[in-house]
Amino acid sequence: MITHHARTAYLLLRLGAGFAFLYPPFSALFGDPYTWFGYFPAFLTGYMPDLVLLHLFGAVEIALGLWMLSGYKIFIPALLATAMLLGIVAFNFSQFDVLFRDLSIACLTFALALIHFPKKTI
Repeated sequence: MITHHARTAYLLLRLGAGFAFLYPPFSALFGDPYTWFGYFPAFLTGYMPDLVLLHLFGAVEIALGLWMLSGYKIFIPALLATAMLLGIVAFNFSQFDVLFRDLSIACLTFALALIHFPKKTI
């Protein structure tokens, strides 16, 4: 039996993950986009205009954030979110003083993925 506290904790995990993925694209859209562009690794830049890359990535973040908020079969978006966050930290390790929080968020999204790990049926 799932308790009220467990449901609330699960909702808080989803809200935290959703906010972490919804804030950056809206901040880039309505604020200074180049604040966020500095986190792209060099091998991703130069193929298209900077703002196009930033907003395409933002669209992916919005999709992942909304999907995790929905609570519907969130194993895949939670796992992708974890990989994205770990990649951001790995490719920007010199900025770890800012990005250390991304590791905490990656733990949160990985916990969501584990909660929704597909179960084998026989």
